[in-house]
Amino acid sequence: MTDAEILSRIDHTLLKMTASAQEIKTLCDEAVRYNTASVCIPPCYVKTVRSIYISLNICTVIGFPLGYSITSAKVLEAERAILSGANEIDMVINVSDVKNGRFDFVLEEIKLIKRTCAEKILKVIIETCYLTEDEKVRLCSIVTEAGADYIKTSTGFGTAGATLADVDLFKKHIGSNVKIKAAGGVKTREDLEAFINAGASRIGTSSGIKLLCGENPAAY
Repeated sequence: MTDAEILSRIDHTLLKMTASAQEIKTLCDEAVRYNTASVCIPPCYVKTVRSIYISLNICTVIGFPLGYSITSAKVLEAERAILSGANEIDMVINVSDVKNGRFDFVLEEIKLIKRTCAEKILKVIIETCYLTEDEKVRLCSIVTEAGADYIKTSTGFGTAGATLADVDLFKKHIGSNVKIKAAGGVKTREDLEAFINAGASRIGTSSGIKLLCGENPAAY
């Protein structure tokens, strides 16, 4: 697998609380230079980034990272993000609803946000590190039924990130129209290839370009 093929699957990500405008600009410049699938940035930067990078594919996060915002707040976040110029939305489910067995609430929330996204891409983060296998399987069905475009393993802020076992589990239980995004815990070039070969269409990582292009990507 070539570097270019791997880069085309990467959501080049910077979501840390202290992310500065200059760091976001560097992220976007790298994404343009290396043709990553998108940049994944905090919602507060979407409007500014869109005004500078007209054709850049912008992903942002909703209900992030804990997922327990009320549904109406998540819907409003998604609406404003799209109006500001986001092409893709990565939302976090309410894991508390899962633990309370309120799967109907999870389904309805995803449906509402997908309706808000319309033709924009919606990725649903289920935060696998907190779930049982039965819960993961149930959520594969819910994400499929809700009409989301992707199921995503992790926020990168939980106790663990993506595993190949979870990607394999998703493949067995999602619908044919749902793709997989792996995020968190991708540490090497070998990891990037392994997750793509396992079935992940996207990889969320802040270090993918550095892994492929070295400490000084501009010199690559």
